[in-house]
Amino acid sequence: MLRLRSSVAHHQADEFGALLRELEGVSRVVQQPDTSAPSAAFVFVADVEPVAADRLVEAVDKFGIGGEDYVLTRVEVVAPQHRHHFGEGGVDGFSWVEVIGQAKANSRLLARYLALITVSAVIAACGVITGSSILVVGAMAVSPDLLPICATSVGLVRRRFGLARRAFVTLVMGLGLVVVTAMVLSALLKWLGFLPDGFEVEESALSTLAKTDYTTVLVALAAGVAGMLAFETRASAAVGVAISVTTIPASAYLGVALGAGGIEHALGALVVLIINVTLLIVGGTMTLLAQRALPNRSGAPI
Repeated sequence: MLRLRSSVAHHQADEFGALLRELEGVSRVVQQPDTSAPSAAFVFVADVEPVAADRLVEAVDKFGIGGEDYVLTRVEVVAPQHRHHFGEGGVDGFSWVEVIGQAKANSRLLARYLALITVSAVIAACGVITGSSILVVGAMAVSPDLLPICATSVGLVRRRFGLARRAFVTLVMGLGLVVVTAMVLSALLKWLGFLPDGFEVEESALSTLAKTDYTTVLVALAAGVAGMLAFETRASAAVGVAISVTTIPASAYLGVALGAGGIEHALGALVVLIINVTLLIVGGTMTLLAQRALPNRSGAPI
């Protein structure tokens, strides 16, 4: 459920209130004086079904209300059971407004993103060096790379190429940081003598991370679809592991190979990484395109 809060001039109040009440998916419209406004104005508060959010924003923009005069926030609610049975805009409805908002927020190169990606790089590098799949899975759970991947797909589908470019740069910077961190860590461990004598990355139990086959394509595409669906429903924490299985291990393997001197195997891991990132974005983009082509519960295209 979304909640609209808008400030409207006194002479527009009646017309704006009628507009909200006529919109399908908008309910519980409340009008009250805006005591914080310097001139006479009213505040409108209304509940908005997610599937109606795009229509609402379009109607509000046409009415002439500026973006600084209204805000949509998500309110976590438990929908009554009968609404699920009759399809009356459940709590998981699709809204481009929300998806684009999330994409914008997750396209930025934030310090928290860099910190999490660095931590995941250290854990994954240790997993590659020791051949521990448990550590690699732990690194995938920590990694936040799902977010810029999905943001890139959103930007491409909505033709917001500035958003797509910014998100893709964030993704590349993050994965590049994984490679550099793993490379420096493995080189440092080798110099300090902590790596076993004659350590060869190709002898690691995880050497398949530098090899491609048909499963590479299938897993990356499936992960892209799952990641985008999770991104839309704000369940990205759980499905982020599925995305990272195609990025973090290959990035860490690439870094360890470079740090330990296995250049040939580093090239193999680089190929795997490029294929996976490309197919993740393709999978996410295809998911959004399919949703845009399908009608929503109100019968209109999403």
